[in-house]
Amino acid sequence: MLFQMVSLVLDVVAGLIAGTCLLRFLMQWQRISFHQPLGQFVFAVTDWLLLPLRRVIPPWSAWDLSSLVGAFLIKMVQYALLWLLAGGQWALGLLPLVSLVGTAQLVVTALSALVLVLAVMSWVNPGSPMYSLVARLSQPFLRPFQRVVPLIGGVDLSPIALLLVLQLVGMVLARLQATWMF
Repeated sequence: MLFQMVSLVLDVVAGLIAGTCLLRFLMQWQRISFHQPLGQFVFAVTDWLLLPLRRVIPPWSAWDLSSLVGAFLIKMVQYALLWLLAGGQWALGLLPLVSLVGTAQLVVTALSALVLVLAVMSWVNPGSPMYSLVARLSQPFLRPFQRVVPLIGGVDLSPIALLLVLQLVGMVLARLQATWMF
């Protein structure tokens, strides 16, 4: 029971910090201004980790690699603490792979949440500034599905197709991680 409670707290804290690192990566990739409340939040949560990493890891083209590495390192610390708490039940050499899969799972979960927020906001308040921000963040992932999935009665079903693919990928990643951890 103690393991489950600590695991939950670590998952929430690591998910918040690593997820914010990933959001910073996505915002910079999409050239979204950080001079807004969400951007200020992203800076406040990630600067302590990413500013030192930027001295070592330069950006590559429009991609801020330090944000990706930061998210990976946070997940690695999370799984290392879980490994210690579990008494070293799984091979420590698998820690980087488990952390990589954990980061990929976080990407899948965050992208699923982003698409769900976009879908709800498109029905509730499509004129808000937050809707345009969410639409810009999710557009690179929805665009390939919009090319394939036709509009049906003027309704864009591409978010449903993307969510289905994300759920399938999430299931594969969870199974892969479970086989390595236990």
